Amino acid sequence: MSKIRPVAFYLPQYHPIPENNLWWGKGFTEWTNVAKAKPLFKGHYQPHLPADLGYYDLRIAEVREEQARMAREHGIYGFCYYHYWFNGTRLLERPFSEVAESGKPDFPFMLCWANENWSRTWDGGDNEILMKQEYSEQDAESHSRLLLQYFKDSRYIKVDGKPVFVIYKPNLITNLEAYVRVLRREAEKEGLFLYLCRVENENKFRTDILSKQFDAAIEFQPQSEILYDFMHVCLQNKIHNNLKQRIYNKVLRSFGYGSRVRDIIRNSQWNLNYSHYVDYVRQHYEYPKEYKRFPGVTPMWDNTARRGRDSFLFYNATPQKYQQWLQYHLQNFKPYSRDENFIFINAWNEWAEGNHLEPCREWGNQYLQATKEILQKHAVEI
Repeated sequence: MSKIRPVAFYLPQYHPIPENNLWWGKGFTEWTNVAKAKPLFKGHYQPHLPADLGYYDLRIAEVREEQARMAREHGIYGFCYYHYWFNGTRLLERPFSEVAESGKPDFPFMLCWANENWSRTWDGGDNEILMKQEYSEQDAESHSRLLLQYFKDSRYIKVDGKPVFVIYKPNLITNLEAYVRVLRREAEKEGLFLYLCRVENENKFRTDILSKQFDAAIEFQPQSEILYDFMHVCLQNKIHNNLKQRIYNKVLRSFGYGSRVRDIIRNSQWNLNYSHYVDYVRQHYEYPKEYKRFPGVTPMWDNTARRGRDSFLFYNATPQKYQQWLQYHLQNFKPYSRDENFIFINAWNEWAEGNHLEPCREWGNQYLQATKEILQKHAVEI
């Protein structure tokens, strides 16, 4: 096993489904948002347009094979597929189901249960809910029956023989302890012990509670605690490039660092310098001592395609700067064991969030090349 296993989050929203046709218009896929994005200021890189693979359809097996080939050749160990389960209803399941059933591509994978509500706000909020999550022990049993067939796949990524299952927002699960207990119990009936991970994104988690239920956490960049630390510094130094004075004053007047700042961030357009952020991470990042957390990086971020002028974005993102960030963790992250050696990249193909390793017309395959070069430099097997 290599010293580090880079895993990339993978979005399956690139084929039409009846629900999206109903909610967003016939033929809707993630490409619908991507293609309509417009630059918001001079030098703003939008739209993000695909290069080598074009506007692909994930129902096509050859596309999935090519994605895996590109990832493998550039040092990505496996994909973490988003999995959408709503009390027995699955959405966007076809690409992964075909991967599982066909045995192709022969490329490692794990699942991340994206357990937010689906709503018209694109962030799992409670306004205009399209698909609602409800949690119960009975649902956990049904969910387990589905998952077990995937956990037994020889390609499924494991830690010491334990399938790695990721929950995106466990803090939304009101009966979390019971839900997790059932997941583990049902797996053990089949002779499997789970390695459960929680995603750290946006919120400062109830670490004392959540850590008891999970084996490890996954840092989801850029939505992380260190991002909010960096934004705090930006506010204090007035270096936010699109900061209106009224927002600045509002923040300072009510600066109980935490949820109040996050509310303002969510409701304002924020343009942050990616280069400055990477430098800040490299100078101030801390690996937690009280629990296991796998570090994360993002090649870029710009959700203009989804959120328009309410977007959050980085400018000055380059393959070279991303490579420096990845290098930081390759130099400093010490795996917790032989198999607990992941670095998570957000993401392989989040095109509407301007967040992708896949080649685009602006950068070609430079992000993939940057990944490969730095992994080889640190003797990670490719």
